[in-house]
Amino acid sequence: MGTQLNTENQRSTRQSSAGRALVLHPVLRGTESDRSPESSLEEAVGLASAIDLDVAQAAVVKVNQPRPATLLGGGAIEQYAQALERARADGEAIDLVIVDHALTPVQQRNLEKAFEAKVIDRTGLILEIFGDRARTHEGQLQVELAALSYQKSRLVRSWTHLERQRGGFGFLGGPGESQLEIDRRLIGDRIVKIKKELEDVRRTRGLHRKARAKVPYPVVALVGYTNAGKSTLFNRMAGADVFAKDLLFATLDPTMRQVVLPSGRKVILSDTVGFVSDLPTHLVAAFRATLEEVQAADIILHVRDIAHPDSEAQKADVEAILRDLGIDPERDPRVIEVANKIDRLDGEERASVLARTDRSDSACAVSAATGDRLDDLFGILDRRMTAGRAVVEMDVAHADGATLAWLYAHGEVLDRRDDEGHTHLQVAIEPAVLARLRHLREERAFA
Repeated sequence: MGTQLNTENQRSTRQSSAGRALVLHPVLRGTESDRSPESSLEEAVGLASAIDLDVAQAAVVKVNQPRPATLLGGGAIEQYAQALERARADGEAIDLVIVDHALTPVQQRNLEKAFEAKVIDRTGLILEIFGDRARTHEGQLQVELAALSYQKSRLVRSWTHLERQRGGFGFLGGPGESQLEIDRRLIGDRIVKIKKELEDVRRTRGLHRKARAKVPYPVVALVGYTNAGKSTLFNRMAGADVFAKDLLFATLDPTMRQVVLPSGRKVILSDTVGFVSDLPTHLVAAFRATLEEVQAADIILHVRDIAHPDSEAQKADVEAILRDLGIDPERDPRVIEVANKIDRLDGEERASVLARTDRSDSACAVSAATGDRLDDLFGILDRRMTAGRAVVEMDVAHADGATLAWLYAHGEVLDRRDDEGHTHLQVAIEPAVLARLRHLREERAFA
């Protein structure tokens, strides 16, 4: 009926859990995927593990004819209902069934009756993870908006199978939750309020971007599939200590740090939320304010786990989301592909990746974990930052130390001559930086 996945090692290494779960990955006949069913099941188990669920059993389930009432066939339902009953009889009850596929409210309700256990689909699981991970007020608002949009079609229901043991948005929760009997009107009112608050967030982000443009420090945004190593690369480049772990969605809230390139050029490095296949549209819409940082970035680093067996499929998923944001990865010159985790490749695979990325200003290969070849990435960023520079002649009064300091900090001084009262400079500098300098000098003149 299905292909089983051994999760014994995962259970033995997990110190605590929020409940025991059965993970089912349906494979519908006639559907095509770039991933193997086993790989997709492994990712689903990883998503469950991300919120400390103890995955007691996991299986790939072949579905020859999807049933409108349950999605799964009658044989599969009977098989796993019996497995759940045996687990209860052995004193190892499985509290939750995760179906790694979209379920309609009717399918979800019918499966709960058949399994006598709580059932959630892939969207509910991802929303629960995001609800658990969000730390900033903005992140919590965005996830709540996505969760409420998802809930609107599934009211009113009382999910009382599990005691609540952590944060999240009620998909795995138990008695006493505020959302047990919430109705459409209350949800609608809350959605309107959250959207207004997020609009304020969007305006604030816009003001911050304008402020950065006046400095100006270019923004380098990291994007990539979840667990591709973005946060590890962020820490390596910025000397930061952002939480990074071999875990799906280890970080959620965007983080920014200043980074000084080898040339002395300063940039703002931005780490964003990781992407995943079949990312719920509720989440893409809710995180629009955060994703606008990617749209406005001067350079976009697409970080790939080049050692993952589904690396190409993950790349396609990320590029699809970028296209939804109006960014064409194949044509947009801002996009640089970073093949990460080359330390996990054997000699032949590593040589193949390096041959493809070497001598390119649109791709490079690194190991964020070891720092190997990170200089190549910094070199590409430096070359990109200086590509638009123009050489200008400047005469600065000796008394105008602020302007001299600005030029040395934001440009490359190629030549300097000092005479009585003035310093004559030849400077390689970006036009936008020079325009900002002139604006600052005008402000000082009228102060």
